[in-house]
Amino acid sequence: MHKQITSLQNLYIKELVQLKEKSRLRKQTQTFLIEGLREISLAIQGNYPIETILAATSIINNKEIEKLINSVNYAIEVIEISNDVYQKLALRESTEGILAIAKTKDLSLKSIKFKNKNPLILVAEAPEKPGNIGALLRTADAAGIDAVLIANPKTDIYNPNIIRASVGCVFTTQIATGTTSEIISFLNEHHIIMYGAALTASVEYQTIDYTQPSAIIVGTEATGLTDEWLQNTSKNIIIPMRGAIDSMNVSVSAAIILFEAVRQRQNN
Repeated sequence: MHKQITSLQNLYIKELVQLKEKSRLRKQTQTFLIEGLREISLAIQGNYPIETILAATSIINNKEIEKLINSVNYAIEVIEISNDVYQKLALRESTEGILAIAKTKDLSLKSIKFKNKNPLILVAEAPEKPGNIGALLRTADAAGIDAVLIANPKTDIYNPNIIRASVGCVFTTQIATGTTSEIISFLNEHHIIMYGAALTASVEYQTIDYTQPSAIIVGTEATGLTDEWLQNTSKNIIIPMRGAIDSMNVSVSAAIILFEAVRQRQNN
């Protein structure tokens, strides 16, 4: 019989609410919450160790829980929780009745391993909005790129809003964080050419040859890339605007450039 928790006053549940809300606690405990079947499955595929599954058995059936447990070769604690407890921990209104507590991974640059000698990388400088970070991670997954590097992150990657916005793609692509200087050094060490999405001194994105080891650098919509990046890029690239506005959402811009790079590499 699984352990059961039905009270919102339970100390463990109160700790999990804190884990959901506080980046400091996630760093301290090196654990984080995942919500949803697909997201938990992707975390398992991405080799994130799952410690505990919390299941609202009035919403999710036991077969789904067993399937998850059987997909790993280690023991996972299962706790049955009431609907009230589940609603307290979940972010989404319509959801599947399952949460997991997982161990975080090392997100330092030294953890990045390239499978080939010709990597394609996305670098995002100081992204703030979880929705944008999630969308960038979805784009990275869709394009099948080698890594996403986040310079000067404003929020931790295991923020539940990022996991939700990325629909679990936070687990499917290699991610590392660092300062702008550290990431520039890392890219130089690996002989990766840097292309900055910027308005100044730029050429149209489709005129570039991305078949060499390449990093696409994107900044925030509000301020763009900092001078430190602009001084270190090989070329700055721009997406020509055909309408009345002069910029697009950062994840849309990243997608356009990355898929051009993927297209060139397929034809190469």
